[in-house]
Amino acid sequence: MTAPTSCDTDLQRDIVAELSWDPSVPAGQIGVTVKDGVVTLTGHTTSFFGKHAAETAVSRVKGVQAIVEHVEVVLNGSTKFHDEDIAAAASLRLGSDGAIPQGAIIPRVEDGWITLLGEVDWHFERDAAERNVRPIAGVVGVVNMITVKPRVDVLDVRESIRSALHRSAFLDRDTVMVAVDGGTVRLTGSVSSIHERDVAEQTALQAAGAVSVVNMLTIA
Repeated sequence: MTAPTSCDTDLQRDIVAELSWDPSVPAGQIGVTVKDGVVTLTGHTTSFFGKHAAETAVSRVKGVQAIVEHVEVVLNGSTKFHDEDIAAAASLRLGSDGAIPQGAIIPRVEDGWITLLGEVDWHFERDAAERNVRPIAGVVGVVNMITVKPRVDVLDVRESIRSALHRSAFLDRDTVMVAVDGGTVRLTGSVSSIHERDVAEQTALQAAGAVSVVNMLTIA
């Protein structure tokens, strides 16, 4: 087995520091290995919220090329979580968030996994739904199957995304290219970190008419 390089060792140290710095990440429960910039996370958390927080924290660290996630959600054995209670909590959270259209999203729960179903006009509404159900006690995973209604003006979608990307303080306007086919956005070119890659994708998803993003940006 090839020994880690000094760059990998430095990156591992930075990732461990970032995980320790973020109070939403469970302390001492996440293991980190790095090889050629690919980060593998192992260990366990007692909530899906903590698992997602760890992955998000790692994605912020400069030099991360990709993340392999083997973190398991292990619920507190002394507490019994029923799918009916999780579904009721999810329905309440979705219904009380003004950013989510009333009645547009239905949560389906099986063995602690929440599947979100429905159709919305904007990607921020889709993201808000997932963000609401992640912290619910007893949730071990979330599958977001909410669809975004497509718009027909491809040229307008492409130009609005390009303008938004060019306004971003994180991105170089000359290195990210945008193509649109129907509601599918394709991003090509290069960025300097996995965080910038995620920023580009999330920016594109906010455009009216963007249904999905094929993110082909490379990290240079």
